[in-house]
Amino acid sequence: MNKVSLGTTGICVPQNAFGALPIQRISEDEAIKLLRTAYDGGMRFFDTARSYTDSEIKVGKAFEGMRDKVYIATKTQALTVESFNKDLETSLRNLKTDYIDIYQFHNPPFCPKPDDSSGLYEAALKAKSVGKIRHISITNHRPNVAIEAVKSGLYATLQFPFCYLATEKDLEIVGLCKAHNVGFIAMKALSGGLLTNAVAACAWLLQFDNVLPIWGIQKECELRQILSFMDDVPTTTDEITELIERDRKQLIGSFCRACGYCMPCPKDIQINNCARMSQLIRRSPSAQWLTEESRAMMLNIENCINCRQCAEKCPYNLDTPKLLRENLEDYKNILAGKVML
Repeated sequence: MNKVSLGTTGICVPQNAFGALPIQRISEDEAIKLLRTAYDGGMRFFDTARSYTDSEIKVGKAFEGMRDKVYIATKTQALTVESFNKDLETSLRNLKTDYIDIYQFHNPPFCPKPDDSSGLYEAALKAKSVGKIRHISITNHRPNVAIEAVKSGLYATLQFPFCYLATEKDLEIVGLCKAHNVGFIAMKALSGGLLTNAVAACAWLLQFDNVLPIWGIQKECELRQILSFMDDVPTTTDEITELIERDRKQLIGSFCRACGYCMPCPKDIQINNCARMSQLIRRSPSAQWLTEESRAMMLNIENCINCRQCAEKCPYNLDTPKLLRENLEDYKNILAGKVML
C-alpha cells in the first residue's frame, strides 16, 4: 500500500485509514478490539468527531499508552468560541491525550476566517499556539465552502465526500487541494452504502496520490477486507471499469448521499434512509428493508408536512420532500408486487 502525505502537516500514512463514526453503534469492547486490529493491520490514521456520541471515548481507550504511534483527527460543530473551547476540552479528555493531530471544523455553513466576527478561527489559533491541536482543518459537504477553505491558505486539510460517483466539481476540489498543498481526506468512499464493491471503490481512489480514504468500519469482516488492501492493493481492471461506469449511469444525479445534515425531521422521518430507499433496496439485501420496522419507517413519510426544512439544510440542494414522495411510491409498488426487485 502506498503512503500519502497530508499537505504541509508532515503526516505520512498508508493510503488506508479508519473512519470511526460507525463504532458508536457497537459495544466498547468490540470497538476497542476493532481499532486495535486496525492498528495491528497497519492503519495509523483514525478519524472521529465530538458529535459521534461515544466514538471519541472508544478511540481514546483503544490507544491509551500508545498515543505517539497513531494520528488522531476529530471535529467540532461549534459555532461560538465558548462551544469550541468546551468541545476541544471534552475531546482531549475523551481521547486521553493532551493534543489532537488534526482538529476540524465539522461541516460549518461558512468558512471560518480571522476577523469574520465568529472568533472561531482565532480560538483554533490560540489552541494551536498552546499545543492542544497541531493542525487546523475543516470538513464540508458544500463545494463552495470547501473551495473557499482551500484557497484561503488557512487550513491544513480538507475532508470532503469523494468516491467514484464524483462530479467534475469534486474532481476540481481534489486538484485544487493538490495545487495548494492542502491534504485531502476522502469521506464516504462507499457513498453511504450505495456502493457495494470496496475493491472497485479503493482502486478508483488510489488513482489520486494526494487522497487519504477513511473507511467507515463497524464489523470485523469489513475491517479484514479493508486491511487486505495493504498487501493486495486494488488496481483498476476492465471488470472494475465496467462496474464503475454502470454504477455511475445508475446513480449520478439527484440522489441522497445520506450525510444526515437534513436531520432531525419534525415528524421523525428518517430522511437519510428514506430518501434513497429505491437505491438501497436494489443494491443491498432487500430483506433488511422489507421488515415491519422498515415498512413503518417508510410509511411515516405520509406524515410529511412539507415544511421543507430538510431541503433548506441539504448541502446538495436536493428537493428532499420530492425525493421522499418518489421513494415512498416506489416502495409501495414493491410491497404490492407491481415492481420486481
